[in-house]
Amino acid sequence: MSDSNEKARNSVFEERLAQAKMARKIVFFSVLGLVLILLIVIGSGYLYVKNALSPMDQENNEEIEVTIPIGSTTTQIGSILEDSGLIRNSTFFRYYVRYKNESGFQAGEYVLSPSMTMDEIIYELKDGRMLEDPALVFTIPEGLWLEQVVKLIAEHTDHEVDDIMETINDRDYLNQLIDQYTILTDDILDEEVRHPLEGYLFPARYDFIEEKPEIETIIEAMISRMENVLMKHSNMLEDSEYSVHEILTLASIIEREAQKSEDRYLISGVLYNRLEEDMMLQVDPTVAYALGEHRYMTSHADLEVDSPYNTYRYKGIPVGPIGNPGEDSIVAALDPEDTNYLFFYARYNGEVIYNETYEAHNETHQKYRHEWVEAQEEQEES
Repeated sequence: MSDSNEKARNSVFEERLAQAKMARKIVFFSVLGLVLILLIVIGSGYLYVKNALSPMDQENNEEIEVTIPIGSTTTQIGSILEDSGLIRNSTFFRYYVRYKNESGFQAGEYVLSPSMTMDEIIYELKDGRMLEDPALVFTIPEGLWLEQVVKLIAEHTDHEVDDIMETINDRDYLNQLIDQYTILTDDILDEEVRHPLEGYLFPARYDFIEEKPEIETIIEAMISRMENVLMKHSNMLEDSEYSVHEILTLASIIEREAQKSEDRYLISGVLYNRLEEDMMLQVDPTVAYALGEHRYMTSHADLEVDSPYNTYRYKGIPVGPIGNPGEDSIVAALDPEDTNYLFFYARYNGEVIYNETYEAHNETHQKYRHEWVEAQEEQEES
């Protein structure tokens, strides 16, 4: 082997060795750079969170009076606190409250200070006192149709039914509400939906300081209460395959079908099973809602009504809620009982019987149908 060939080989080897060293340096410094960036991001995030949770001014013990109105959402509370100079960021407040699963904030008057941490402020917000005795109090039962809710509001206020209906069906107002509340989406504006806010008016007792609150004040208090309830279960909502609108629709069906808490979860399981099997839900309350009339019994003629709410004609979840569900039904819609049942039959006395096959379900139907027939005859006679 000549000296020239040997030198050439050594030169190539040295060149490759130098390239390998350079590649290792590049990899090393790239990894080092990424680690440094990651540390900077983590450090910045830590400092941001620490700063957001710490007092606005630890040395400032100034007393700031804050009023939290009835029905305020965490978003609205955060905005009030930020505007008052008590927290740095209302959005961070909302997500922090959700992360800690905090709830039970009280409407009322508070004296807070810039020297308080966010956790101290949250603690104080759970111990509010009413500014004065409420001038107006009324209760909305669970499961009512929106028309019934509106009538109750009209009975307890000086607002007319037509005026309330006009307000809650006003397109501009609905768009304002969609911008204001995270639970409201364009789903409520679907032309096939009978009442856009059906299902979103939470059934509960409502106390108002004002003797004659505006229609908007009443409606927004009810939507706020619904949003607060849903945010309590935000983890399950995030894990659900269904939207808020669909969950409230399922919850409204459950509310109409079940009288006992345990049945709500079992009925929810049946609904989920039927949806997974691509079966029609075939629940009678949806037919009554499609007809616009409450029914003791659903006739074969009733089942033919052509409506997107009629689950005997159309598969899937109806276009919208068929009533305003309570919290237990909402949780049941989010957390169905895991069973093999595909059918259920609600007896007149409130008992619900579950079956896995249509044959068994039909036997149950034939056995207890007379109870509903007799109840309907008694109603007609009276």
